Amino acid sequence: MTATAHGTHDHQDDPRNAGILINVNGRLLPRAEAVVSVFDAGFVLGDGVWEGLRISGGHPAFLDQHLDRLWEGAAAIMLDIGRTREQLTTQIYETLEANQMTDGVHVRLMVTRGPKSTPYQDPRMSAGPATVVIIAEHKEPLPATVENGLSLFTVHVRRAAPDTLDPKLNAHSKLNDITACIQAYTAGADEALMLDPHGFVATCNSTHFFVVRKGEVWTSTGMYCLGGITRANVLRVCDDNEIPAQERSFSLTEVYSADEAFVTGTFAGVVPVHTVDGRRIGTGRRGPMVERLQGLYQELVRADVATRARP
Repeated sequence: MTATAHGTHDHQDDPRNAGILINVNGRLLPRAEAVVSVFDAGFVLGDGVWEGLRISGGHPAFLDQHLDRLWEGAAAIMLDIGRTREQLTTQIYETLEANQMTDGVHVRLMVTRGPKSTPYQDPRMSAGPATVVIIAEHKEPLPATVENGLSLFTVHVRRAAPDTLDPKLNAHSKLNDITACIQAYTAGADEALMLDPHGFVATCNSTHFFVVRKGEVWTSTGMYCLGGITRANVLRVCDDNEIPAQERSFSLTEVYSADEAFVTGTFAGVVPVHTVDGRRIGTGRRGPMVERLQGLYQELVRADVATRARP
């Protein structure tokens, strides 16, 4: 297996993924046959919503929170998913069972407005029901990434305000984040750090950003970032374990002088950040707070999946 570099999505290419079955509208198809129409709204316009799920012990962690966000996004763009939560949950488990997957698995759940009668943006031009695709892959974060961390670069691409493109919407169109990602990796960094319209730290292009200062955990106000599931769960474990944590505005000056920094995301959980804009953060190594939060988060994952039963 060869390593693939994608920041927090660093992973080893797994040859088993060549033979996976992909769920397309309830049909389990080989990878080469898992296709959608060129008239699909997701392809034509990026018109859809999606979720990433992490599988542990055969169960999607924090599934209820992910489905809440999926349904909220669908409601915002008036997209009829065409399935109940229970039906969609059953399809996720059917996909996992068909591929004999239990651990070390990442799932991409995508819902688009479906095929259109003509390639035009008006949703009323839709010619069919929603397209639902579930891709489950064998994919593990690299241990070196989780332990040693990432470098970030602050990009000129800002997070949009809700009246431009609501950052709470987990939409298929990710061009804002993609352009930020391009600027970061061409600058030699692993991921982009993005500011809000006022110049305060907002988030990263595919993860959420935190700093640790004098024993306190800080993250942005959340006004200009996606409502991250892992972000919320890290704040939850801080509260449960009497770790001071704040959602607040802070500047790059406060980032550069932080004791520790880290990012959060569904794929890799809690990942340290060793460098921002060429400045070493703290010792440049995984600090005690990050290591503690990694352990507490994994405990929360285990507790969540322990309550689940296959439908």
